[in-house]
Amino acid sequence: MMKKMSISTSKTSLVLFLCQIISALDVPLDSKLLEELSQPPTITQQSPKDYIVDPRENIVIQCEAKGKPPPSFSWTRNGTHFDIDKDAQVTMKPNSGTLVINIMNGGKAEAYEGVYQCTARNERGAAISNNIVVRPSRSPLWTKEKLEPNHVREGDSLVLHCRPPVGLPPPIIFWMDNAFQRLPQSERVSQGLNGDLYFSNVQPEDTREDYICYARFNHTQTIQQKQPISVKVFSMDSLNDTIAANLSDTDIFGAKPVTERQPVLLTPTGSTSTKVELRGNVLLLECIAAGLPTPVIRWIKEGGELPANRTFFENFKKTLKIIDVSEADSGNYKCIARNALGSVHHVISVTVKAAPYWITAPRNLVLSPGEDGTLICRANGNPKPSISWLANGVPIAIAPEDPSRKVDGDTIIFSHVQERSSAVYQCNASNEYGYLLANAFVNVLAEPPRILTPANKLYQVIADSPALLDCAYFGSPKPEIEWFKGVKGSILRGNEYVFHDNGTLEIPVAQKNNAGTYTCVARNKLGKIQNEVQLEIKDPTMIIKQPEYKVIQRYGQVSFECIIKHDSTLLPTVTWLKDNDELPDDERFLVGKDNLTIMNVTDKDDGTYTCIVNTTLDSVSASAVLTVVAAPPTPAIIYARPNPPFDLELTGQLERSIDLSWLPGDENNSPITSFVIEFEDALHEPGVWRYQTEVPGSQTTAQLKLSPYVNYSFRVIAVNRIGRSQPSEPSEQYLTKSASPDENPANVQGIGSEPDNLVITWEPLKGFQSNGPGLQYKVSWRQKDVDDEWTSVIVANVSKYIVSGTPTFVPYEVKVQALNDLGYAPEPSEVIGHSGEDLPMVAPGNVQVHVINSTLAKVHWDPVPLKSVRGHLQGYKVYYWKVQSLSRRSRRHVEKKILTFRGNKTFGMLPGLEPYSSYKLNVRVVNGKGEGPASPDKVFKTPEGVPSSPSFLKITNPTLDSLTLEWGSPTHPNGVLTSYTLKFQPINNTHELGPLVEIRIPANESSLILKNLNYSTRYKFYFNAQTSVGSGSQITEEAVTIMDEVQPLYPRIRNVTTAAAETYANISWEYEGPDHANFYVEYGVAGSKEDWKKEIVNGSRSFFVLKGLTPGTAYKVRVGAEGLSGFRSSEDVFETGPAMASRQVDIATQGWFIGLMCAVALLILILLIVCFIRRNKGGKYPVKEKEDAHADPEIQPMKEDDGTFGEYSDAEDHKPLKKGSRTPSDRTVKKEDSDDSLVDYGEGVNGQFNEDGSFIGQYSGKKEKEPAEGNESSEAPSPVNAMNSFV
Repeated sequence: MMKKMSISTSKTSLVLFLCQIISALDVPLDSKLLEELSQPPTITQQSPKDYIVDPRENIVIQCEAKGKPPPSFSWTRNGTHFDIDKDAQVTMKPNSGTLVINIMNGGKAEAYEGVYQCTARNERGAAISNNIVVRPSRSPLWTKEKLEPNHVREGDSLVLHCRPPVGLPPPIIFWMDNAFQRLPQSERVSQGLNGDLYFSNVQPEDTREDYICYARFNHTQTIQQKQPISVKVFSMDSLNDTIAANLSDTDIFGAKPVTERQPVLLTPTGSTSTKVELRGNVLLLECIAAGLPTPVIRWIKEGGELPANRTFFENFKKTLKIIDVSEADSGNYKCIARNALGSVHHVISVTVKAAPYWITAPRNLVLSPGEDGTLICRANGNPKPSISWLANGVPIAIAPEDPSRKVDGDTIIFSHVQERSSAVYQCNASNEYGYLLANAFVNVLAEPPRILTPANKLYQVIADSPALLDCAYFGSPKPEIEWFKGVKGSILRGNEYVFHDNGTLEIPVAQKNNAGTYTCVARNKLGKIQNEVQLEIKDPTMIIKQPEYKVIQRYGQVSFECIIKHDSTLLPTVTWLKDNDELPDDERFLVGKDNLTIMNVTDKDDGTYTCIVNTTLDSVSASAVLTVVAAPPTPAIIYARPNPPFDLELTGQLERSIDLSWLPGDENNSPITSFVIEFEDALHEPGVWRYQTEVPGSQTTAQLKLSPYVNYSFRVIAVNRIGRSQPSEPSEQYLTKSASPDENPANVQGIGSEPDNLVITWEPLKGFQSNGPGLQYKVSWRQKDVDDEWTSVIVANVSKYIVSGTPTFVPYEVKVQALNDLGYAPEPSEVIGHSGEDLPMVAPGNVQVHVINSTLAKVHWDPVPLKSVRGHLQGYKVYYWKVQSLSRRSRRHVEKKILTFRGNKTFGMLPGLEPYSSYKLNVRVVNGKGEGPASPDKVFKTPEGVPSSPSFLKITNPTLDSLTLEWGSPTHPNGVLTSYTLKFQPINNTHELGPLVEIRIPANESSLILKNLNYSTRYKFYFNAQTSVGSGSQITEEAVTIMDEVQPLYPRIRNVTTAAAETYANISWEYEGPDHANFYVEYGVAGSKEDWKKEIVNGSRSFFVLKGLTPGTAYKVRVGAEGLSGFRSSEDVFETGPAMASRQVDIATQGWFIGLMCAVALLILILLIVCFIRRNKGGKYPVKEKEDAHADPEIQPMKEDDGTFGEYSDAEDHKPLKKGSRTPSDRTVKKEDSDDSLVDYGEGVNGQFNEDGSFIGQYSGKKEKEPAEGNESSEAPSPVNAMNSFV
């Protein structure tokens, strides 16, 4: 019966009257009624606004309309009347406004390009179509061009340009090979939105000669092909193999391997770009990057999240796709390309504009003479569209006057209309991105009531189900509907009945006493009419004896019962199913009147058997499971989770509640303790099951509370001590009726993002909370303590609305109310928000500094007025920086430091200051937008402090009774030095310390000779500096006086020298002593109290490279020997510096040059072999004379000045490396005079070493050159070109 009634309701919906406008009617689509009523024209079908046609076929421009009397049609072309009778190629279809332009018989489509508009007219008005722009499609040929082959080095990026011809509409681009197979694409190789083919890095397998770009023009069903593009990838490995096969071991050079590169964007270029997209369209953003390894692309939206359910990633995440964009999708979108070497990003600023879209489109009005009505035309867009009205296709300003009509912006108000007021009105909403045109007629009719429902219609309903009795009607003015029961019954009223606007009478729960005759009466001032219908209430069909679960042994007999009770006037049919399918065609299955018997049961009979009872109004079913088993011995008791419940049934359906019943499954020897009921909302969250309630295990029914506008399905889970069962099969679905929302959005906030706006955000309602279709939100706001009236706007199902043009940082009261097609949610609560912040206007005043000690100061300021903050006060920032040291009187790079003090604090401490220095500071107030102006700079000075340790202490020139001490002033004097203090004491062989001697030395001294010392005695020295504040940290050193004046016999390390660069330093020394000494290098920051760091020197070398140093830092260093108790050199101090200028490149060390020389040498070698073969055959060739005249080129060195061959000399190969050329790591060749100091080999502070400390190219004499491994000139020919020349 439910299915039957739903069909009836669907038919009735066709005759619903739209009574939302005062006295307005809608004419039902009843064919007999339509034949009798006059009606203005209505456009029912038209061609699209932008109509692209195939130039090879006839052009059909559609225009269909209905009306009473039938309308006539006319056309304009490019704004003027189009006389189709004067053009033999143009015809109009009979009883239609559709134009047919004959192109196939000699016409040219280009001649009929233009803007067309159709007008349908009858005696009650004129309706017009959209402006239809007709354009023939174009598929031009590809421009001829000469394509050069692409020669690319392995690992480099590559872009193959497609540049298709401009067509209408634009073509679809794809890349294929000669065999018409699509070229494979991946994260590394992909096609861009513009059709170009991008390679993030090329690989040898990319070599091919048939990269072909195709353009498909769908309108004309043609495909254009670009000339094939050739790509050849040069692999460095293959090049090395080729050269290695032709050269001797001593001449092979190393081609530069494939270099990994950090990402670089191929498209778009630059760091930022902009894009404008229209509301409702698909937003496509693209980022394609080059790099090795292949970069991975990631997308984020700055200051927000990518919209869920509308965001998709295509083309291996290189393309971000957002469908159905709205103004809320405006913002900055950042793509980040990343690989192991780094990352690059690009920001695309997206602005979403909007062509006009309807908020309220005008609706047809059917009025009675003397009635009032309105036509409302409301549209939105970005920019805001303008609204204009036309009457019967003519601008309303010049249309014939109608005293009943008044135009008020987007509304036309009709008062006391007459039949001559009938007309068709057009509303045009337009902005720069498009227009909307809507026709709406005003039809003034005077019609007595008519009832369209057939007389004496019979309705049959099952008891306890809803009954819907139709009374479709029409009349003008709109009739009033009344229902009576019986011929002389009283009018029906009360909660027992529901009266629908379309005249339908609903009895929500029909009972036996509701049966009988019902009369519908329709009346207006022109007359009255009535109609009778019959209602019969039937008893529901029930299964009073259901089939039960059976366990049967093989070859036994089993029977399932299905005894029913039904209404005597309904004829039931009983059907049995096995596993939801028909019973097997087997004589063992016997179907009786109220049972099913299975004879000689086998294993394949195992399954679920269902009894289904159907009548014309309802259907019921019941199932039972048959389990076929062998005759086993008595098994042990097994405890397990229960079997799932089954046979779920829904009864007592009401708007907000329903009864669910079920049968429990086998409890498997553990009693069921409870049932968990879950529900699925197939309308909003299909496939998601949520908790509904839980009932005790003894209960098999439950009354469930429901929400409106939810398509419910239920399932039940049984629980025992062992665990939970599998869920039951879902129940049948039950769709609750719609209602207005019960609740409003949560977490409503008002926070401005700009100084002149207020961003109102909220958490949208879940789907099942909407309670009905058309979920929207009414957003309201008003300035707190200023505005009395609320400003409101209704927005779609979004989570944000931006209010523009607000004052800066003022409080607002904000509320968001949910609504749907059925009404509003309860009045929402108000929250307080603030419009956007702006930068503070005023700087803090009266800034004062109190110096507490040499490293700490306290700063005070007056707070700024809260009104000038223009935002949430977050605190104050103090910027302070050192101007100069008062002791050195030298300025240095200004490094500003910042301290932030939260809240409304008016003071703060400045720690970590340097003593005896001049500082400046200023204070700024901070809000959520940023910082305000700075206060005037305040100057203050720190007092003296104790100095750092002397920068170095050297002890030299040991004699029998004296030592010479040299030192450097402290790196940080922290004041005016007053003196130095030297303390020393002897150390005996057992490392015991002797008496301590103290000497005070003037501050202007830098050396001292200590005399009257004991010979052959070790002394330990302590040295520090003083200011007027006190003594600084000390530096220590040890030294030994000699035994006699002869050459000392003990080993020693002297002449420690350093050559420092930006982050490393070369340390060299001279050693006198046993050959088997193992050295170590100790170093640390000069003046620091930290322990020395120790590095072991491999082997017995007399040099070492310290790496990982900090640029611009003073270091102390000393060298010691392992195994020699307490023996080490004196300290040396050096300072790291910035890197030297860019390096020069020597042509003699370039890879291409060496490759060319190797190729020449190989040619000469081949000639020598040929000569040798000819000579062995008896021919005469003066090889010996040639060799005497010109030595073998392979062993002749190149002159460094002009690249010609010099003379060979054995003597040069055995010369000691004293003043030969050294080749540093940048491959430049320099000649310098040198002594034994390692500094000269390293070229001063920029000397170059390998990481193990060895020289780079230190033995590169004039005999041969090493292959270049450094950076090569970009203009130099590559080794590949050299190889091509060779071949």
